[in-house]
Amino acid sequence: MPPAPTVLGEFETLLLLAVLHLTEDGRDAYGSAIREQIQTRTHRAVPRGSIYITLDRLEEKGFLVSREGSTTAARGHRPKRVFRIMPSGRRSVKMAVLTLTRMQRGLEDVLERA
Repeated sequence: MPPAPTVLGEFETLLLLAVLHLTEDGRDAYGSAIREQIQTRTHRAVPRGSIYITLDRLEEKGFLVSREGSTTAARGHRPKRVFRIMPSGRRSVKMAVLTLTRMQRGLEDVLERA
């Protein structure tokens, strides 16, 4: 039996979900694309630095892995760092979403009035 998934913070959960959205759509999951996904879906501003700090932390935890991607003139011919989710990251984000779903169950009417 695999070890219990690590509990994720809200921003870590959002970031892993953004990586999943991008990669499931066949797109590269790199910093600015991840940031755009989160901003578009949550309608919240996300500081660029918080994306990279959290990506590094999630990679250190073994939830993500990165590789060098393509280069562009707009980036000064520096490669993008492209991320993909690891099985441990997928398990942890699944657990985070299930936990929230269980907690909100029975509160639909209350939340609807909020």
